[in-house]
Amino acid sequence: MNGVDTGAKPGARPWPGMAHRDISGRILYTSRKPGVEGAVRGFETFRFTHHRDGRVTMRAHCCIEEPEPTVLRDIIYSLDEAGRPFDCLVRLSVGDRFMGSGLIQFEHDRGLVHCTSHGPSIGRLSQTMAIGEGLDGFGTHPIAGDAYLTRCMDTARGPHRRTIRCLLPSADHRGATPPMLAEVRIGLEYVGDEAAETEAGCFACHHFRFVDDGAEKMGGREHPVYDMWVTADEDRIFVKGGVGGYMATWYELVELSR
Repeated sequence: MNGVDTGAKPGARPWPGMAHRDISGRILYTSRKPGVEGAVRGFETFRFTHHRDGRVTMRAHCCIEEPEPTVLRDIIYSLDEAGRPFDCLVRLSVGDRFMGSGLIQFEHDRGLVHCTSHGPSIGRLSQTMAIGEGLDGFGTHPIAGDAYLTRCMDTARGPHRRTIRCLLPSADHRGATPPMLAEVRIGLEYVGDEAAETEAGCFACHHFRFVDDGAEKMGGREHPVYDMWVTADEDRIFVKGGVGGYMATWYELVELSR
């Protein structure tokens, strides 16, 4: 607990014949609301597969138990060898009822993104949108995905802030609406470097902050300030963080294997 994570367990060896590299972990969600501080409100498990050719696939299972209605989300998200969004599968239940599922696919050579989805409230839906210039990434809603999105920031510039442009499968703050393409512009600040310690270990981290104070609000409502500490390496693994305001929630990495 006194050292800084080096990225591998002592004596760990890759599985024979496997060319890819896997990272997996678990994030605990707890409340910071008055009267219920520290109460468990959900969890997230994640797994990143880093392929030899540069492609990355993230799998995440998220369970938000508080507040009602509960949200259960499964995500499989892939990036191409250039680090651009490639495709994303989403399946969502809200209040333990099926809300919707969808497939988002990017065609960067044609400058298009497509979404095919279905659900009780939307029927069957097909969308095509022009990607346009200056896309910084795709926001999948799992906390692990939020951390990986910070790769769009150039930390070599030192602490600074800029507005990033992202596409999402839902502009709702909890991602609790049927999968449909949405565009969001939000401030992302690189605060600086700090060590962060959790149950999973001690890590050298970059500290980032999402600030939704522009004219456009995420989902039509200002998202509270969101601080996060992520590993200061190319993996950008979420270590700890929290959202203030009406959400009043805290997230912390409690298990990690890489």
